[in-house]
Amino acid sequence: MNHLFVSDLHLEAAAPKAIEAFIGLLRGEARAAASLHILGDLFESWVGDDDPDPARDLVCREIAALAASGVPVFVMPGNRDFLYGAGFSSRTGATVLPDPCVATLCGRRVLLTHGDLLCTGDAAYQELRSTVRAPAFRERVLALPLEARQTLADAARAGSKAHVAAQRAEIMDVTPDAVVAAFRATGTDLMVHGHTHRPAEHLHLVDGKPALRVVLDAWYERGSALSFDGSGFARVPLPFA
Repeated sequence: MNHLFVSDLHLEAAAPKAIEAFIGLLRGEARAAASLHILGDLFESWVGDDDPDPARDLVCREIAALAASGVPVFVMPGNRDFLYGAGFSSRTGATVLPDPCVATLCGRRVLLTHGDLLCTGDAAYQELRSTVRAPAFRERVLALPLEARQTLADAARAGSKAHVAAQRAEIMDVTPDAVVAAFRATGTDLMVHGHTHRPAEHLHLVDGKPALRVVLDAWYERGSALSFDGSGFARVPLPFA
């Protein structure tokens, strides 16, 4: 059986076709999969497990239906939706993964990460990431009223777009040395990640041995799922792409 991967869906009410395509994947291709891994930025924002937004609630219910059908679902926080808690797991039936982590799939050890940790050339972003991922910061933010959290998320989204627009393209991509260090630290030779919105397969040399890095599509730009059956990868195009 094949394992499916997606990332960078950035689902929100303003993009109903993307939500429709994701639900189509959950009700179709994913029902025959061995697992579904969502490697970050499932939503454009996630301000807490108590968010009643209808579009996000619909997505959560559809994920829960897939999990209830017997397909394990794993969700990794991204840079847009890192405030998942126990309530999210209860709503979706999904397991929230740490970033990074190593999964054994079809007998292969695969390094899974959202991908932003590998972009070490962007020092300002890495400093911000360390701050907002700290438990104390999460506690302070989640203690705020829902409306205040949404205002913060909107401001962060605008700030992120401005930061990206001001950076050189190469700064926003992964750093090769960080990739090699991740392979070496985990003892893996296969990696899957998103975040950069630059789908491709890259071959790296780690201590003289080849290691493969596979980058996922940005859902709203081209859109596809990635299928892995142990022998290799295949892109699964989405209906709206």
